[in-house]
Amino acid sequence: MLTIRKRDASRTPAGDANHQPRIDVGEEGGVLGCVFSGVWTTRTVASVDAEMRKIEKRNNAKRLELDLSRIEKMDTAGAWVIDRLASAFEKKGVEVHVQGRSEIASILLGAVGGAVRREPEKGPAGPPNIILRALELVGRRVYEMRDDFLSSMNILGATIRGAQMKLGRGHAVNPAAIFNQIDRMGVGAIPVVVLMSAIVGAIVAQQGAYQLSYFGADIFVVDLVGVLILRELGVLMTAIMLAGRSGSAITAEIGSMKMREEVDALKVIGLNPIGVLVFPRLVALVIALPCLTIIANFAALGGGIVAAYLYSDIAPAAFIDRLRVAIDLSTIFAGLIKAPFMALIIGIIASVEGMKVGGSAESLGLHVTASVVKSIFVVIILDGLFAMFYAAIGF
Repeated sequence: MLTIRKRDASRTPAGDANHQPRIDVGEEGGVLGCVFSGVWTTRTVASVDAEMRKIEKRNNAKRLELDLSRIEKMDTAGAWVIDRLASAFEKKGVEVHVQGRSEIASILLGAVGGAVRREPEKGPAGPPNIILRALELVGRRVYEMRDDFLSSMNILGATIRGAQMKLGRGHAVNPAAIFNQIDRMGVGAIPVVVLMSAIVGAIVAQQGAYQLSYFGADIFVVDLVGVLILRELGVLMTAIMLAGRSGSAITAEIGSMKMREEVDALKVIGLNPIGVLVFPRLVALVIALPCLTIIANFAALGGGIVAAYLYSDIAPAAFIDRLRVAIDLSTIFAGLIKAPFMALIIGIIASVEGMKVGGSAESLGLHVTASVVKSIFVVIILDGLFAMFYAAIGF
């Protein structure tokens, strides 16, 4: 049992004594006890500063017990003085224990930092094992996928229902906005789509010619290029390029408007952000991607014609004649049917990520990256599902 003797460091009249900070100090068996009472604020704490410094110089204590239960009022100045005392003893290797602190005292002591804010450790709490971390990561991703799916269905439903330019005021489609987006996403993407498709078509023809030459089947390069480009690579490469070019632009545009609170401003004036921002871009993508796919198919076939002529001596006329035999309308439409669905996926994912942007540039960059990665991933998955569906129905 500690014997506590009262020390009143106040120099004020007796009438004000109850409002001054007081320290009751006792020591027994190497345990130094300090009971604090009174008002510990900026105006009063100077009266106990000297007393606190005397206590800090004690070197014979093995343990320090601080009791804050009798403190009537405290601010950051009082918390700092108490924390200074605890830190001084902790530097000497003395074990410090604090008891009786209120919620406000805990907040103040934590704010000033130091030894007092640390609670006694209950034991080593190591990180969870790799299995728990993996399961936690999977769970978080599943919930994120659920939230993204619900947001996508909201956007898709609003788009199918109509433009909804004004909330609850019927439908109104703005052709000028749609044609403007078609010009930006479709016409503006023609050069890069033509260049990349021609290179891919030439590479496929060159590799096919090199391998088929061992069997004397060089003419089948035409079948390889025609079927592969028209059914798969033409629409897939175009969708991937559009996801990187236009999908990122949609996310960046909507995200920067979200950062500047322009999306909220549209709601305030009675306009639906989905109708104003998302609907024209989705319609433009659905129109532009099939058109770009047709252009990409011609460019890839052109690249294949050049490569086949250079590596297999197949004349352009012979290439075209063999192409008529190798493909039919089902081959052409097998690729074009995918284009509108891929366009919807790119536009919806880009819009969802744009709406999720927070108030920082870092958030904008993260969601633009997520938009491109998710769009490309889902587009490739969709292409695989279409391939399985075509194989099942014999198309």
